[in-house]
Amino acid sequence: MLPGSIQISGETLSSAEIRDICESLRENSVRLLSLRGCQLSDRDFERICQGVAESHSLAQLNLNLGIVSNINRVKQLAEALKTNRSIQSLFLHGSPLTDAGLALLNPALSIHPSLVALDLGDCMLGDEGINLICGLLPPDGAKSGLKELTLSANPGVTAKGWGRLAIAVAHSSQVRVLNLDYNPLGDQVAGMLAVAVASSRTLEVLDLEGTGLTNHSAQTLLDMVENYPTALRTLILAENSISPELQQQISDLLSEGEEEEENEAHEVTAREKNPWICQSNPSSQMVLVTSGLGESLLAETEM
Repeated sequence: MLPGSIQISGETLSSAEIRDICESLRENSVRLLSLRGCQLSDRDFERICQGVAESHSLAQLNLNLGIVSNINRVKQLAEALKTNRSIQSLFLHGSPLTDAGLALLNPALSIHPSLVALDLGDCMLGDEGINLICGLLPPDGAKSGLKELTLSANPGVTAKGWGRLAIAVAHSSQVRVLNLDYNPLGDQVAGMLAVAVASSRTLEVLDLEGTGLTNHSAQTLLDMVENYPTALRTLILAENSISPELQQQISDLLSEGEEEEENEAHEVTAREKNPWICQSNPSSQMVLVTSGLGESLLAETEM
């Protein structure tokens, strides 16, 4: 039987329900476990963590909205992640982690062999937390790291912290999706991010909704998209003080780049099907960059 999903939202969970969930985890019959906003005792949370540690099928774990509510729970989750080898996506959005909690969790995150998507939105992080996260975005040529990262609504991070993140993103060979919405970034940080996007060979989606940007930073982003080849295909700028005209110009340029890549892909496919098609310049090399994200790992469960 293929692994299924358990998705419960906003419920008070009984010990009997926890027992059933843990049995399913141990039997490797769960691929997605979402307990978003649920209430459970400390003892039952410990039992869930034990089940997570034993599971070989669990790919996505959603503990959004306050499930990981104290330091003891952070420690228990960290121990589970040290043993688990299957989780690809971890959602902790709305957990009061703080930098101290993330410091306890970070060793397990940094050695996990499968983790590629992490949601730490609204986790009360600051600059120290961002420094730890940068370690999960190893530079080009190093070990694999996160492909999708959500840091929405962490207003305690300063421009210095975001600057560190921008450098890490610029040099990362993995990250494809970066969600920074509803942080007070402003034009200064947006300029840093523009440089990071221009340098990155992998970043395809950047969410800057509600981040205090103006036409000044939008013009910088427009210049970047217009003059530098990037992997970027989606740039979200809603809820900012940016004119509709500038937003449309950026959107049009990104769409044009995607259409060009689709045309190149069709040409390559045609040549593969018919090897007798001659190139006008046989000595030239074609570099094909695909832009399809497929299904986002962070999109499969609600936040």
